[in-house]
Order: sequence, then structure tokens, then C-alpha cells
Amino acid sequence: MAQVVEVLVEGGKASPGPPLGPAIGPLGLNVKQVVDEINKATKDFEGMQVPVKIIVTDPKKKTFEIEVGVPPVSQLIKKEIGAPKGSSEPGHSPVGNLTMEQVIRIAKAKVDQMLAADLKAAAKEVIGTALSMGVTIEGKDPREVQKEIDEGVYDEIFANAEE
Repeated sequence: MAQVVEVLVEGGKASPGPPLGPAIGPLGLNVKQVVDEINKATKDFEGMQVPVKIIVTDPKKKTFEIEVGVPPVSQLIKKEIGAPKGSSEPGHSPVGNLTMEQVIRIAKAKVDQMLAADLKAAAKEVIGTALSMGVTIEGKDPREVQKEIDEGVYDEIFANAEE
């Protein structure tokens, strides 16, 4: 049976130290090789925490596979707005603004891991996270944009995004 180790690493900056080294050392894998593979696979998520699975495919031959997950929605939002963190007073002092296109891009990246039935529902989940972080959507309160989605205001954008 394959052994699996799941860790959260900073994109492109995994190191042989904790949490990685102690987790994969006992598996007998070449730690430097694993770290290099992870860094290569996560370089696009630099500055974000990325879930990574290391699957030992053959313990005797010391072979492994790496599966890179998608960072949490909050990390993707922070990357899009270029802010180091969310607002300490959501609703009172916004830290950034997302366009509907950015919301859809994040929703598309995460839709497979969400409970959302479709892209619209996934976008509304992203907007909910933005609300709790103090991020506006199209310069408006996120709750207002969620209502507009329900009213069909952004139907054309969603139709184009699903093509």
C-alpha cells in the first residue's frame, strides 16, 4: 500500500526543514529530490501556502509522486489584490477590490474542491470569503454582488467564462 504524506508548504520555497523533512525522512526518500520536485511544482503559487501530497509509489525503489492542491480561497484573493492580509475591520475598511473576472478565475481554480453545484455558486462562495476579508467586488459590498448574481446581472460574464 502506498504511503501518503500531506503537508502545507509555501509555494516555491519548500525546504528540508520542518514540516517536510521530519515527515518524509522516515520514508527513506531523498529529501532534497522531494523538495526540488515540490518547489518546481509550486513555483506559480509563490508567497502562498499550498497543500501538497507526497505519495510513495514504491518504497523499495524509493519512487514517489507529488500532487499539488490549490491554495485556499483566501490566499488566492490576497494574491489577486496584492495585499498581505485581509482587513482587521471587514465592512469598515476594505483592503482591496476584485473584479468579477478575478472572482470567476478564483472560482474556476477551486470549483472541484467546493460543494458548489456550478460556477455561479462557486463564485458566490469566493465572494463570501471576500466579504469576511474586507474585500469589495466591483467596488461594491460583496452581499450586493451576490444578490446581483441571483438577479442575473452577471449572466453574460458567466456564460463567457464557461465556454
